[in-house]
Amino acid sequence: MTGKQFYHLGFGQEDLGNSPPTIALLSGDPERARLIAQTHFRDVRLLSENRGLNSYLGYLANNRPILSATSGMGAPSLSIVVNELIQLGIRQIIRIGTCGSIQSHVSVGSIVISSAALCRQGAANDIAPVEYPAVADPFLTVALVKAAQELGVEHHLGITASVDTFYEGQERTDSANPYLMRSLQGITAEYRQLNILNYEMECGTLFKMAGVYQFAAAAVCAVVAQRTVSENIIYSQKDIAIENAIATAVRAVSG
Repeated sequence: MTGKQFYHLGFGQEDLGNSPPTIALLSGDPERARLIAQTHFRDVRLLSENRGLNSYLGYLANNRPILSATSGMGAPSLSIVVNELIQLGIRQIIRIGTCGSIQSHVSVGSIVISSAALCRQGAANDIAPVEYPAVADPFLTVALVKAAQELGVEHHLGITASVDTFYEGQERTDSANPYLMRSLQGITAEYRQLNILNYEMECGTLFKMAGVYQFAAAAVCAVVAQRTVSENIIYSQKDIAIENAIATAVRAVSG
């Protein structure tokens, strides 16, 4: 793809310079991608704002080149972005997201580092069979845990439920559709008994892609809702949780 731009990302190999990055921090929210780059990178350069998939090239304190990129919401959008990033030479991806806790001991304001995902995602089924394991890279995951420990951030390591929808798929009834299919009624309690920590919408597909495409992937999510209490996002603690997730990811790749 030398000399050409990727259709969705809006940039190509030549835009990455003589020392192209091999690691990307991936966020669903373009504003979070900008925040990561402008707060934690030096010599930041905007690569593209195509389709709202904002991407930034910068450098860590150790002079390592790095991307902060936007995946968009949900697994279908993420699958497109990740496919094009891998074609550009990215070999490590850490998703920095938000999530809802389904365990009482996983509090709002903390972070969840996913060791693996229960993957209930249609996009993932186009990558690999349903039974194909959705597991994080162990080395990146350990680096995230170590970083959280060094920063003194409250963190939890465990299995994440990755689903396609924010409302029905996460058993929310306070929405335009309060009538859930029977297959979804009680699913949160079932997942809780399976020791799943949280709900989110991307990392299961990311982990399956990593296994098939042969790159390293990990995920750290800020806990912004406590589903044992309420369906609502706790906005008063959202920003600090996201800041903790970002700081943990950046520290993990800065060693």
